[in-house]
Formats: sequence, C-alpha cells, structure tokens
Amino acid sequence: MPTPRIAFVCPRLAEGGVVGGAETLLRALAERVAAAGREVAFLTTCARDHVSWRNERPAGRQRIGGLEVLFFPVDEDRDTERFLRIQAVISRRCPVSDADEEAWLRNSVNSRALTDWLRERAAGFDWIVAGPYLFGLVQAAAQAAPDRTLLVPCLHDEGFAYTRAMRALFRSVAGCLFNTGPERRLAERLYGLPPESGAVVGLGLEPFEADPAAFARARGLAAPYVLYAGRREEGKGTPLLLDYLALFRQRTGEDVKLVLAGSGEVHPPAALKPHLLDAGFLPEAEKQAAMAGAAVFCHPSVNESLGIVVLESWLAGTPVLVRARCAVHLDQCRRSSGGLWFSAYPEFEEGLLSLLRRPDLRRALGDAGRAYVRREYAWPAVLGRFEDALSRFSGRRR
Repeated sequence: MPTPRIAFVCPRLAEGGVVGGAETLLRALAERVAAAGREVAFLTTCARDHVSWRNERPAGRQRIGGLEVLFFPVDEDRDTERFLRIQAVISRRCPVSDADEEAWLRNSVNSRALTDWLRERAAGFDWIVAGPYLFGLVQAAAQAAPDRTLLVPCLHDEGFAYTRAMRALFRSVAGCLFNTGPERRLAERLYGLPPESGAVVGLGLEPFEADPAAFARARGLAAPYVLYAGRREEGKGTPLLLDYLALFRQRTGEDVKLVLAGSGEVHPPAALKPHLLDAGFLPEAEKQAAMAGAAVFCHPSVNESLGIVVLESWLAGTPVLVRARCAVHLDQCRRSSGGLWFSAYPEFEEGLLSLLRRPDLRRALGDAGRAYVRREYAWPAVLGRFEDALSRFSGRRR
C-alpha cells in the first residue's frame, strides 16, 4: 500500500521572527506527521510579514528541517484599500452584500500560483490540510479538492466567522481539525455542523526546563513580574492589561512589574512606564526562562482557538490569569486547575493579589497546569488524535 501523501497549506511558514499561532501549529504538525512516516508537502507563500505580505523569499522548493516546503508568490494585484474597507465593516458584524464578500476574499492574501499548482496535483494527495480559515488563499485551496480537504480553522468568535463565505467553506470540506472543544462547539453553532464533521486534535508541545531566576537576573528585575507574550494589539487585549496593571499598582501598592514579549506597539499609562519592560521578540530559550520566572502569565485576549503561550507557561510551572470571556482559556483553566480568570477589574485585582501573596497557590496551579499539558498536549497524544481523525474521515469519504 503506498504511503499516504498529505499537503499542508498555510499562508506563511513559521520561522525565525514569524510569530503566529496558526502558522506555528501547522508547521509543527506537518513536521511531526512527516517524521512519523507520512509523505508530506508544505505549501506556503513567499511572505514573511503578516501586515505587508511582501514577497520576501524566493519562490521554489526547499528542504527545511524535515519538511519539503514549496514557496509561491503572493498575488501582487490585490486592492488592499478595498480589502481593508470591507474588512472593517465585516469585523463590526455589519451586513455586506455577496459582491462585497467576494471582493473581500479576492483581495485577501492569495496566491494563484499556489492554488493552480495544487489544483493540477490534488489527485496525487490523500489529504489537503489547510488553515487558518480567514484567508482567501485557504478558501481557494479548499476549493481545489473539497472532498479531500481538512480545514484547521483556528476559529474565533469574530465578525469574519459570520460571513456567508465562511459558512460555505466549513460546510464544503471533508472535515475540520479543531484545537479545542470550545472551538468545535462554536463551529457547530455557527454553521450547523454535525458532530461527526469535526475532530479535536490540537498541537503537541515538548516539555522543557528553565532556570526561573535567569531572566530576572539578566534583565535586572528585582521585583516579581507579570508576563505577556504574543502580538501586542487591541485584539489580544494588551491595552486592557496595561490599564489594569497600572490601576493595580496604584490601588494595592504592590511592587509588581510587567514584562511584554512579542511584537507590536505599546502605549502604557505614564505611571506604568517605569515598571514596564518591553522585551520584544525573545529567542525560544529566553522566552521559556521568562515564563519560568514570572509570578503570573496573563493572557487578556477574548478570542483564541488554542492559546499556545498559555500552554507553554504551564509547562514552565507558571499559573495563568485569563479573561473569562475567552471560552477556550476558561475551559482550559477549569479542566487543568492551572489558572484563574477575571471578567472585570475587581476580579483581576483579587486574582493577581492572591497569586502574588500566596506562593502555595502559585505552585499548586502551576503544577496542575504542567500535568495537564503533559497529558493532553504530548505529541503522542496529538498524533494519535490526528490519525484517528484521518481514519474517521476516510471512512466517511468511502
């Protein structure tokens, strides 16, 4: 029996400074599936930057690590202004016409070279695993062979998810590989999907050890710190975190610092500036050390499909403080007993104060979180769920 071939399709390759949970997930899953003996091709664009989408890499085939990666140019004739204008309306959950939805997708990130290549060779692949859901490129790739396409949506409860185009996408593919139960339930609610059309797979994470004193020592931090890592933007809730921590210091008198890692502009309140360390993009080992040394990892986003940095913080033995409005993080905290959550400032203050003043609580939550990730997000568990999903979807296809 020939080795099954799987094409993974993703708008960017996660490498170096390319930050993105979906990109990280798809590359890591493709690498592990390839290492397990499947024949894998990874199809992506020549872009590195998720804002400009300039073609910065050479087109063509490269062997990167254990992956065969095929780079294709992003279409350069997109009308970015029209795309952003329509996207702004959709993001506010305002109705748009079919023509506007079509123009929005047409002027999204696309690569005719990639989709043409895939369409010509789709019959040579057993499965096409494509994601995340939001890009025109992923829509086009799914249309190449919907009966053998598995969507890794990384779905959020946001305006884009309510478009007719997305409903059609989710209902056209052979199946969906979700990151968490709440993400799966959201898709079932939005698109009327039957339970058998989706499977929860997720991402595997490797355990690591890090010196909890190393980051503070290297950065000259003498006080406990709260850590956030990821994109710094409104959608991730970082402005709220800045305001809340400034108010927390003022109200409680606790000398706690804030460390921000990742990319994006930061505009802290004046009172917080002396107590804020903008560490920027951190190499993996330094990020892990920062997580291990943090008193608390705070993730203020409300829209996540997995939350890789939350899982990594638990691997470092650090408890988390998350928004109750984020169904995924709330579910993970409840299932793991690894963190606390807040709906408004008073709960934020109560939770952070408890974690700062009670080392026993921090240790108990951090230990519980680590045990949860090692159990649920070990690579053998994730690959087992992936293979089970392929078998189940294959059965439905026959």
